Amino acid sequence: MRKPASMRSYEALGRIRLSRHFYMRDFLLSEIGIMHGIPNVPENPDLAIMAGRALCENLLDPLQETFGRIEIRSGYRAAAINAFGNKRSMSCAMNANDAEFGHHIWDLQPDGQIGAGATVVIPWFADQYAQGRDWRDLAWWIHDHLPFSYICVFPKLCAMNLAWSSAPRRKIKSYVAPKGTLMTPGTAPPVQRAACYADFPPLRGIAYPAPGAFPPLTRPPDLRS
Repeated sequence: MRKPASMRSYEALGRIRLSRHFYMRDFLLSEIGIMHGIPNVPENPDLAIMAGRALCENLLDPLQETFGRIEIRSGYRAAAINAFGNKRSMSCAMNANDAEFGHHIWDLQPDGQIGAGATVVIPWFADQYAQGRDWRDLAWWIHDHLPFSYICVFPKLCAMNLAWSSAPRRKIKSYVAPKGTLMTPGTAPPVQRAACYADFPPLRGIAYPAPGAFPPLTRPPDLRS
């Protein structure tokens, strides 16, 4: 698919279904883009779709199946928007674009891996968090049930950056007390962590309509180009 260059082609991109619950349009809203007139358009739509599909099927669909509707606070982010926001302290990757490849920036992945991330809120848990529940209860549930690569938790609504990668790091950090890194690759999690989420609903899988209903796109021959 070519980079959208018109309203109609951008509209067509938004109609592409990534998974049972999500379409590409769910991830294209950017407040920075809207307020500053920067189009949130992928340079490589095929790669963005491939990465977004993996994020949705592996992480976001199971979350929505299990906890009810989840809110996408920030999804795909064009490199130009991320760079603009970073320079102006608009919560866009403290290390600029290189920190967002395979996270919010889905279509530029110079390391040759496939990855995508989004900032999400789970209302079911946000209500409990507002009453004082520990964010780590949700983090350990995700750790034990989903193939995530990266989690970073924020104070407002217990929103989290949640990323999937073909080369997962399995790292968890937080800006909510206790702040810092909860887990890094190779760290052994607490043995008794399941008690933290004993009252959570059981993981619910997804029954897709039929094999091949959402066929994977052909992997670009060179992700570094």
